[in-house]
Amino acid sequence: MPLQVPSIDDRRHADLVRDTLARVPVHTPEWTQLSESDPGVTLVELFAFLTESLLYRANRVPEVSRARFLRLLGVPLAAVQPAQGLVVFSGARLDAAVPMLPARTEVRAGAVPFRTRGAIDVLPVESRAFIKRKVAVGEQDQAYYELLYRAVDPDAPVPQIDTYETREVDGSRSVALSEDTVDGALWVALLTPAGRSVQEAAQALAGKSLSLGLVPDVDAQPRTMGSAGQGSVEGAVDELVRYALPQRISVPAGEPPQARYTTLLPTRADNVLQGPGIVELPLPASADAIFTWTELDPLEAGVGDFPPALDDSALAARIVTWVRVAPPRSAGLRVKWVGVNAAMVDQRVSVSNEVLGQGDGTPDQLLRFSRTGLVPDGVVLRVIDASSAASTGTPGDGGGAVQPQATPWVQVDDLMAAGPELQLSPASASASTRPTDVYLLDAEAGTVRFGDGLRGRRPPIGSRILAQYDVCDGRAGNVAAGAITAGPALPPGVRVRNPLASWGGADAEDALTGEKRIASFIRHRDRLVTAEDFHDIALRTPGVDVARVEVLAAWHPDLGDSQPGDAPGVVTLMLVPRHDPRQPDAPQPDGAFIDAVCRHLDPRRLVTTELVLRGPDYVGLWLSVGITVAGGHTVPDVRDAVKARLRAVLAPTRIDGATDLPGREDGWPLNTAVNVKDLWAEAARVPGVLRINGVLLADARGTAIPDEQALYGLQLPRLLGLSVEAGDPVAIDTLRGLGSGDGTGFDGTGDGVRKVVPVPTVPREC
Repeated sequence: MPLQVPSIDDRRHADLVRDTLARVPVHTPEWTQLSESDPGVTLVELFAFLTESLLYRANRVPEVSRARFLRLLGVPLAAVQPAQGLVVFSGARLDAAVPMLPARTEVRAGAVPFRTRGAIDVLPVESRAFIKRKVAVGEQDQAYYELLYRAVDPDAPVPQIDTYETREVDGSRSVALSEDTVDGALWVALLTPAGRSVQEAAQALAGKSLSLGLVPDVDAQPRTMGSAGQGSVEGAVDELVRYALPQRISVPAGEPPQARYTTLLPTRADNVLQGPGIVELPLPASADAIFTWTELDPLEAGVGDFPPALDDSALAARIVTWVRVAPPRSAGLRVKWVGVNAAMVDQRVSVSNEVLGQGDGTPDQLLRFSRTGLVPDGVVLRVIDASSAASTGTPGDGGGAVQPQATPWVQVDDLMAAGPELQLSPASASASTRPTDVYLLDAEAGTVRFGDGLRGRRPPIGSRILAQYDVCDGRAGNVAAGAITAGPALPPGVRVRNPLASWGGADAEDALTGEKRIASFIRHRDRLVTAEDFHDIALRTPGVDVARVEVLAAWHPDLGDSQPGDAPGVVTLMLVPRHDPRQPDAPQPDGAFIDAVCRHLDPRRLVTTELVLRGPDYVGLWLSVGITVAGGHTVPDVRDAVKARLRAVLAPTRIDGATDLPGREDGWPLNTAVNVKDLWAEAARVPGVLRINGVLLADARGTAIPDEQALYGLQLPRLLGLSVEAGDPVAIDTLRGLGSGDGTGFDGTGDGVRKVVPVPTVPREC
């Protein structure tokens, strides 16, 4: 049976006064005046107040003891998580020195502070990003462009013409560079501010560092965390993206200009293929090397490797130079936003040199931080021992000022792994190599604990303990786009904004939620070993709302027709979020969702475990049902009830907590075929259905499925269309709509010999 918290005495003030006055005639019959104005009644009310306070404290004893027992179990609560985002600085003046903002510069979204991660040169330029978007033209238009190209160079062989139109990447939608463009490149135009000349801007850029911010759309990409023995390839991935500036070369008189580029080697680059990041590009030291082609013929602008042609002549006149970003086509990069003068920010506030207290030499000394909302990775602890001092004077000058030493201590996960403070001689075979100057941090509670002498060193008596740490506001740091608009330390004229909403902030776990997972924590001890461990720990990832987790042990989704058990050491997790505004009926985890789960699972897995995180692979289905409604029921009500029943049966998650679907409480199970007879039976269970006249099932292309649709791996069903009508079922073609056939086509890419030349399209109307 569950343990109930007892109540020692539940009487309140009025009860105590009433019970006391009821005993007055028995013990003191001469006391007959019991009104509120009597001094004796006043004394009774006073003592009743004191007794009620004592009873409250006595009733708290079971709860305090319960909390003490829970703390002895070592069940930690999840700490607060800081939000992160990307900001853009602008507004630097050309007639002044280019301002340099140091790392940890503070910017604000109202009262919520953020700190930049690195230093940045705020260059006096603006930016616009463009792509050469593929445009298919007819045979007559293709011949027209070939004639135009032959008019430029009659002797050259006619190449393959890839027509395109210039499109701006403004953040409203993502662009797949390998699929939507003719050259697989992203073109970033650096523009001079209004009213300034291009030459002045080029001189201001010379020798500076350009901070290019890039936000990819990685929501559909899976995440794989390899085992520790596989090593890391992050550095190699960063070098795959190529960055280049136009190169000035001389051509003979009468020859057409040539498009050549100088490769820029980033001084620092984040992995922009897998998440938002900053790339620092060193610009040429000479202003003459920062240019763009301005004297091109109309038939030369935008052709081949030249930057995309712009129809806006005023915008083209402001271009200082272009930055070409060329990722590998195999990476499948989808770009959501790109811009210059960008910096990554974290929502945190620094607290420096806070005196936590003094060492008293007692075992397991506990100290508390003055601020709540600690960020675990930002704590630095130093112990200043007055007994160990170092002389600052030089030898021979009679000594000098004596300064106590500040020794940094190391944070550990378990004090039981620390060594004793009384070490044996290093020459002894029994000497311990375990660290001794260690502490245990509880970020959620805001406390720090030291060792007992046998397991970890005790702070010396009289020593001062200084702390430097960061605090954050958790979920409040997830601000909308455009919310970050100010900064107290920004130079005059420099403005800041965030083009995208910040992400990743999460509040600390509350005690009630922590108590609910005590049983599971005692079982897995916050380590990923069994399939239940993976399920329970992934389900409580802070900052995201996970509706469903499926664990497939010893199975990898990229191995084809494999079965669980064919890939030892691999664990695949299928994650389904609780809400997805883009497709509510088939929720898919986005990049931030999977990254949050990755950060939560990575330190808890075994070093030999390869972890694969993916969303469901939905299989589209068309379903049409014909029913006969029993007497006493209305057709619309029964029809809607059948639709709701079928949608609930085939749903990927069970948000409403339905319990009338045995075996499918979490949603449609994996590796379970969608059988026509099962759907027939589910529709027949709805009250008011007298008879099922027919069930028609088809795949996404409209091909009829007579018996069942098999599902494998991470596949889940998704209803593309559902029809429930009284009488015979509606035909699938009618449900799909007339003329909705899914024809396939093939876009040829040439025979590999002919030269492919991107050519801008000529607008039919000016």
